[in-house]
Amino acid sequence: MAYDALTCPRCGTDVKKYRNPFPTVDIIIEINDGIVLIERKNEPFGWALPGGFVDYGESLENAAVREATEETSLFIQNLRLLGCYSDPDRDKRMHTISVVYVARGVGTPQAADDAAALAVFPLNALPEELCFDHARILADYVEWKSRTYDVGTTILS
Repeated sequence: MAYDALTCPRCGTDVKKYRNPFPTVDIIIEINDGIVLIERKNEPFGWALPGGFVDYGESLENAAVREATEETSLFIQNLRLLGCYSDPDRDKRMHTISVVYVARGVGTPQAADDAAALAVFPLNALPEELCFDHARILADYVEWKSRTYDVGTTILS
């Protein structure tokens, strides 16, 4: 069932309370021959891509730019779409759908907001344990990078 029933306190009629997935963004930020990962300040703890929830009235692209800056103190350029990830079990807290972007980081990376720590990892030395489905996302990213052509479309430069 995609919804729960609520009872209207005024008339007693059953009203549908829909439960929809929450839209999120994740950003693979390329900098200094590596990618930026954050160590999460909140559960689930561990290493993850910078990202978070899309605010009401916010575009996916603007959410990616905002989350990247909030968590890493970096500005991003050349925002490109990698893909969408929608496995209902990708986040044990709730059903989320993540739109994942790749971008070039500009500035000095520094952990902020929801990030307890931050590090730049070469692709051949990523942490063994990553939160959510970020290991799968990064495997897709490595495949995407290995192609001889760039299928990503620049969204913001």
